Amino acid sequence: MSASPKPPAFDPADPLGLDDLLDPEDLAVRDTVRSWAADRVLPYVADWYEKGELPGIRELARELGSIGALGMSLTGYGCAGASSVQYGLACLELEAADSGIRSLVSVQGSLAMYAIHRYGSEEQENEWLPRMASGEVIGCFGLTEPDHGSDPAGMRTFAKRDGDDWVLSGRKMWITNGSVAGVAVVWARTEDGIRGFVVPTDRPGFSAPEIKHKWSLRASVTSELVLDDVRLPAGAVLPGVTGLRGPLGCLSHARYGIVWGSMGAARSSFEAALDYARTREQFGRPIGGFQLTQAKLADMAVELHKGILLAHHLGRRMDAGRLRPEQISFGKLNNVREAIEICRTARTILGANGISLEYPVMRHATNLESVLTYEGTVEMHQLVLGKALTGLDAFR
Repeated sequence: MSASPKPPAFDPADPLGLDDLLDPEDLAVRDTVRSWAADRVLPYVADWYEKGELPGIRELARELGSIGALGMSLTGYGCAGASSVQYGLACLELEAADSGIRSLVSVQGSLAMYAIHRYGSEEQENEWLPRMASGEVIGCFGLTEPDHGSDPAGMRTFAKRDGDDWVLSGRKMWITNGSVAGVAVVWARTEDGIRGFVVPTDRPGFSAPEIKHKWSLRASVTSELVLDDVRLPAGAVLPGVTGLRGPLGCLSHARYGIVWGSMGAARSSFEAALDYARTREQFGRPIGGFQLTQAKLADMAVELHKGILLAHHLGRRMDAGRLRPEQISFGKLNNVREAIEICRTARTILGANGISLEYPVMRHATNLESVLTYEGTVEMHQLVLGKALTGLDAFR
């Protein structure tokens, strides 16, 4: 009788052995993005965050394009054609550096590029997607309005026909990449319903003042979009969709990336707390040797790796064409909520040092307060799941 194979040693960085679920190509994508973030973001991001700026964003976008991170799960037009799991792994590594960097990539690929790829004309795809995939052109996505965040059906931005042209008027708020974008995908009411428009940002009447005085996502460009009778040709409208299913379909794709990304912020905070607990001494020994600290670390590890396993499961379902929007809500609701709790617990382990930008914990915690509410608040995802579970619509 042959002996049973000996299990590998316990790895504190991968306690469930989740790397066994990844193939060599998955690992190569993860390692490429992790290496880029370690070289180009981590040495500088605390300073960017403190100053409330993201300098060199266009250069960063081109570098992200060169490693295939922009629109990476799309096919053709210079996009990488990566799997959903590989895209998720990239989001995790980017957000482990900073949520603002993951937001740059998510808005570019999962919102602006995805909308053009999914709903655009061949002319729109050929004009914009190759330059967006390379990072030559940065895109933004205009849906949220000053008075209509969680209720996009109430939008006031309106597009009217004027001969063969369209004329857009309105405002969009909290738009990532807005002030540096070369193209904006803007959703507006028309006489025929809600339509999407591909808007070059050099059009007369378009402006994108940057939003300042943020205490979250400070290493990110956030803007208001102002459309003052912006005239567009007939070919600017996205021909492939009418109604809210267009923007909501894009949001589902972006929310999927958040399921992974939030675990990156959580992992970074957990690793900082674990390293600190091993080296910080109180009462003559490292604080990691005390029962209460070990209990905190154990609980954090459980929620972190459960969240990564959930993200991986949803990624496999997306690759198989079996992922439902309700399941994405499940993932975003759980993972962002648990990520915030992991950051808060990590802060208690670091004590007063937890509020210092010498450590990533407070930066991640404040960033996640934005991630918690954008692309669907906690309450919206709870109600999506509530409706799916009961068959009763609480939105009305």
